[in-house]
Amino acid sequence: MRALGIDFGIKRVGLAVCDPTETLCSPLVTIQRTSRQALFDEILEIIHNEKIEAVVVGLPLSLDGEDTLTTRQARNFAESLTRRTEIPVHLWDERLTSAQAEEELDMAGVYGKKRKQALDSQAATIILRSWLESAH
Repeated sequence: MRALGIDFGIKRVGLAVCDPTETLCSPLVTIQRTSRQALFDEILEIIHNEKIEAVVVGLPLSLDGEDTLTTRQARNFAESLTRRTEIPVHLWDERLTSAQAEEELDMAGVYGKKRKQALDSQAATIILRSWLESAH
């Protein structure tokens, strides 16, 4: 199954995909948000072009598991995406994925402008990988 991981953010939205065997997860792109409609248009085009069968949206809970403003925004985004597509949209706890993404980019030697651009799609990769490893 091809799945799309989404690291939702107010300014940037990171995307990652897995291969059909669910073995490899790869960063895809980071979308700079301009408008809500443009964001959904771009994501829906990717879902179509990549033949995505499931979407996993990272849920940014606080460290103690409570909802924050960003958590509510991510839930709202996922609900809006659900209304726009027939494929299932899942929420997945993304606590500490940004720190893990930073660590993985350090190990890969990615710094400077490239790092900022890669961070959100790397976080989306971690979200998708952990969802797949949980056997959904």
